[in-house]
Amino acid sequence: MRNTMIFLALALLAGSLVASPMMLSSVYSGIQGFCSSVRSLLPVAAMLMVVLAGVIYAGGQIMGAETRARANVWATACLTGALIAILIVVVAPPVLNAIYGQSNININIC
Repeated sequence: MRNTMIFLALALLAGSLVASPMMLSSVYSGIQGFCSSVRSLLPVAAMLMVVLAGVIYAGGQIMGAETRARANVWATACLTGALIAILIVVVAPPVLNAIYGQSNININIC
């Protein structure tokens, strides 16, 4: 049983080494497409979250005290999410290039 498991592991390793260039290129193109989609979606989502925060806050002001308090928390959460989305779009690429800019690995997929 143990020899069979070792043989199976080696066969899988050999198969993955043979197929790795083709698999890596498809993974690379998939990651590149995902990254470009996220970079185009995050600013829109951030703006919608800012608008949603305003609507939630305004809606909470016309309700009772408990709902007003909950609406303030929800609006703050929306604004925090929008701020994080903007930081990801604006700050993350220069930080990653500063960290990995001198390496031999090509990570410039975005």
